[in-house]
Amino acid sequence: MTKEYVIGVTGASGVVYARRILEVLCEKATVHIVISEVGQQIADLEKVGLDGFDAIYAENSDLAADIASGSFCYDGMAIVPCSMKTLAAVSNGFADNLITRAADVCLKERRRCILVLREMPLSRIHLTNMLRADEAGATVMVASPPFYHNPATIDDLVDMVAARVLDHLGVEHALGTRWSGYDA
Repeated sequence: MTKEYVIGVTGASGVVYARRILEVLCEKATVHIVISEVGQQIADLEKVGLDGFDAIYAENSDLAADIASGSFCYDGMAIVPCSMKTLAAVSNGFADNLITRAADVCLKERRRCILVLREMPLSRIHLTNMLRADEAGATVMVASPPFYHNPATIDDLVDMVAARVLDHLGVEHALGTRWSGYDA
């Protein structure tokens, strides 16, 4: 049986992470993509294309989409990048668009729900919302790549974050470098 995932893209910098995850995920699973209006603006600003994937695209305003219902089965969701506005909505159960509704469904159905934040510094409000999201069952990840693998390019850094998201979605991949201990 083919795995099925939802990827939401919201209005935070770091759309390149979503693109890399989609490149891997669309080869291995059925993928539903929802891009917020500001997410698309940021993608355009950062010159990161999110079209052309073999995926099911849905409008963020379509609250009647299949992924908005708990009776529609899928294996998990990642919002990448996840804006602080979207974090606030998800952590407080405010489902006013398809991305936040699908996340709400993931949480209530106990499915994997990953929020990939790309913001700093973090305010007390952000931290409180991160804790609320975690308590509700979401996995909160900050797009913070490690440097132990001696990255040579930005793509190397992107791959490390994308690899961690794919790991938490339970998707096999060959991205990044896994820690293997010190080679003293």
